[in-house]
Amino acid sequence: MDDRRLQRPDTAVPLSPPGPAAPEPARLAAGALIVIAFAVVLFLLVQARFLLISLAVAIILFSLTSDAISFIARQRVGPLRIPNWLASLAAVAFLAALILSLTSIIIAQINTVLVTTLAYLEQAPQAVAGMVRWLGDDAEAAVLNSLQTIEIGGYIRTIAGSASDLMQGSVLVILFVGFLFAERVWFNAKLMNFVGDPAQADRVGRIIGSIIHRVNRYLLVKTGVSLVTGAMVYGVARAFGLELAMALGILTFILNYLPNIGSIVATVLIALVAHVQLGSAGTTASIFVICTLIQFVNGSIIDPMLMGRALRLSPFVIIFALAFWGAVWGVPGMFLSVPIMVAIMIVCSEIPALRGVAILLSREGLPEPETRPDPGLLARQEAAE
Repeated sequence: MDDRRLQRPDTAVPLSPPGPAAPEPARLAAGALIVIAFAVVLFLLVQARFLLISLAVAIILFSLTSDAISFIARQRVGPLRIPNWLASLAAVAFLAALILSLTSIIIAQINTVLVTTLAYLEQAPQAVAGMVRWLGDDAEAAVLNSLQTIEIGGYIRTIAGSASDLMQGSVLVILFVGFLFAERVWFNAKLMNFVGDPAQADRVGRIIGSIIHRVNRYLLVKTGVSLVTGAMVYGVARAFGLELAMALGILTFILNYLPNIGSIVATVLIALVAHVQLGSAGTTASIFVICTLIQFVNGSIIDPMLMGRALRLSPFVIIFALAFWGAVWGVPGMFLSVPIMVAIMIVCSEIPALRGVAILLSREGLPEPETRPDPGLLARQEAAE
């Protein structure tokens, strides 16, 4: 045997340390596509906001009344059962009357606010500037000069234009709700044909049901608490003789749908209106304290007690959602932000790849999925096999 084959080199060639791995072109392309897709979706959300806001409101109203329609359709009038189409038609008529009535009331209150604002337009800057008089004459003069530079006419024209947009949106919402009820009968069949797999169709149906249940509970509790809060604020405003008592009650009812910040804005606005009209610091402070107590009791004690676990979003996510959807869709987007984020959290919790996103969105860390497999469906599948 050749001895040279048994010899080992005395020195090994040193290996160069591995450098940083170059980014894969596929990952760069995927990241670029995600950025482009997000930009396109954001552009479409902004450009079609009027249509999409009306559609979102219609879907919420449809989900709120869908269970009630199913209950009515199961009832009997003597030997006959109420047809599903008749129950749906009655629901559409009821929603149309309710939407048009609420829209008319809101538009009437907007006109009242505009007329009252014009009447107090001259004395309002002096009254607001007087609230900082304790800081000195210079501070009061600076605030007064700043308020006098604000062009109130532009804001009044914007509010007046939004009133006409509100009526158009109401009509569009009624049309969307009517067609959603017309499609309601074939929804399960469409879902089965679209998914193809009965197990997957059942899972998707339960996810949609979970979204509807959570959002409905949130909206019903929020509506009840906001209605009571608005009525109490209206009573306080009437007791102190404020001219905009009805408008302040309706404004409180609407703003209470905005989590965390709506009650603060409503209370500050009530105090400003009281100070401008009455001009008394003591009376304004009394109204502010009473309205603050009303908001605290209803918003911080009764609301969480009734809400339970229906809303488990992180407080930071709620604030971020308010800012994002407010920037995209304006004030209507702020009202729709919480139902949208609840739906996103539930969908992400059911997709293993997106479960981390659901954990970040939730308040407690989302320890378990929102839905569970249907034991009856699994038993039927095993029997069929």
